[in-house]
Amino acid sequence: MKTSRFTPMDRPADHPAAPVGRAAVLITNLGTPDAAEKGAVKRYLAEFLSDRRVVEIPPIAWQPILRGIILNTRPAKSAHAYAQVWTEDGSPLAAITRRQAEALQARLGESVKVDWAMRYGNPAIGEKVQALKDAGYDRILFAPLYPQYSGATTATAVDRLGDALAKMRWQPAIRTLPPYHDDPAYIEALAADVRRQIASLGWEPEVLLLSYHGMPERTLHLGDPYHCQCRKTSRLVADLLGKTHPGMRVEVSFQSRFGRAKWLEPATDQVLESEAKAGVKRLAVVAPGFSADCLETLEELAMQGRDQFTGAGGEKFAALACLNDSEPGMDMLETLVRRELMGWA
Repeated sequence: MKTSRFTPMDRPADHPAAPVGRAAVLITNLGTPDAAEKGAVKRYLAEFLSDRRVVEIPPIAWQPILRGIILNTRPAKSAHAYAQVWTEDGSPLAAITRRQAEALQARLGESVKVDWAMRYGNPAIGEKVQALKDAGYDRILFAPLYPQYSGATTATAVDRLGDALAKMRWQPAIRTLPPYHDDPAYIEALAADVRRQIASLGWEPEVLLLSYHGMPERTLHLGDPYHCQCRKTSRLVADLLGKTHPGMRVEVSFQSRFGRAKWLEPATDQVLESEAKAGVKRLAVVAPGFSADCLETLEELAMQGRDQFTGAGGEKFAALACLNDSEPGMDMLETLVRRELMGWA
């Protein structure tokens, strides 16, 4: 019998250990200030509104407006709004995203590591990617929790991931979670959770308003699929809800307009007022484009929205919660993540 000409080589004593062979999931969301106070909000807005994906105005024209006007006027007002929704756990968006990561970790078990990060603010995407790689997670599923794709949400999160990878000598393998605006798991979770929340109201809405975050209309004409994906989500959800709530009319709107540019329409505040003036007395609003409750849902919809609807003659108003870490929401997220992890875990 022939013997091998090669003999095993021991690792040199001065060679550092390099843990590899483990898979991780990094869920990400938009971001939040570190505190509900002017300074923290100003730092957050400076980062957010300096993103070329968010504000597509040449910096030479935009930065003087941002630094000279907006960052000297808006932070105080925004800090007051954040204070209305701040919790003992801090920012609702950060607290819920953390709970989603913890719940997903419990569902996936020890074979996969689950962590979370924010595109703007803390914890930062780059820091979390580096920490995962250092711990031996050389396969990372990057999961921006935006059901509908937009350059200003999904793309900028992936951009920041790319920035982190560009600084790494040894990069992990990366997969990204696709948008899931029409995925049956998402549509069924939305419909189930809306039914559950409506059942707890004690009254039946005449109108269910699906409110999505607004985008400048020009993004649609430039090829961004966001508007079309919001509309498709709405059609699919309305079809399912029509089977159990045939008397409830479903409408679509877009919130959070900013600046003078023309934005996607109809605007949420205008729809709330016009529905009330048209005689609608009972209305519920839900935000299917948000995976977790945040300033835009808890303050803009639940507080301002109530005032707008009742002030125009409406009587019963409810802002339904996002999927958050509810059972339907986590069932959906687990389904999507397990699908994308196939072959890795």
